[in-house]
Amino acid sequence: MRYAEVDSSTPVITEVSSRVEDRFCTLRWRWPDGVQAVCIHKAPAEAADSGELPPSGMKLYTREEYKANNGYRDRLDDIGLVAYTVYARLADGTDTLLVRQRDGANRTLVSAGKARIYYSIQQKKSLFGKQKTVHMTITAEVPVSKEVLCYVKKRGGFPASKEDGVLFPFVQDFAAGRNILPPIEIGKEDAVRIFFTDGRKYGLFYELVPE
Repeated sequence: MRYAEVDSSTPVITEVSSRVEDRFCTLRWRWPDGVQAVCIHKAPAEAADSGELPPSGMKLYTREEYKANNGYRDRLDDIGLVAYTVYARLADGTDTLLVRQRDGANRTLVSAGKARIYYSIQQKKSLFGKQKTVHMTITAEVPVSKEVLCYVKKRGGFPASKEDGVLFPFVQDFAAGRNILPPIEIGKEDAVRIFFTDGRKYGLFYELVPE
């Protein structure tokens, strides 16, 4: 399998559209004359197609299947932006050619939504000690890398942002479900809050929700 570049006689995919409903995406497009099958590639939007070889893991889909199903229907188990690319499939003797459209007309972006990360912070003070114990719980809908979150400690009140205090990284990834973290000791006048390490980046994929 290899790419065929577009020229004036190459059949191309056009008018790609998408609709998302109940975590399913339905794709539709205009079929060029003579093309009986396509290959559909699905990937995170930031994973650009920069290689010379066609990407792996594509789905072969025929014109008959398209007519029977009124499009191509796919379950969205991802989060964030997902890119679907529909390649016209051509036969060249014993080889298979996929038409690479560098203008992106055969590609569409779909929002798969955000996964929720719930967090709980409980503080317990001792009667006479100079410290208090903080218990943090992270409940995630999907597995979350430790690089996504951090906690910030501030003296005299709760931090308003990750720059408003002393930032601490987490040392382990978070599994899907409830994650009870080891307790930490802080000063009696200190307070802790959890933030994204990069709100602009990770806010596209996750929603941070206090419990």
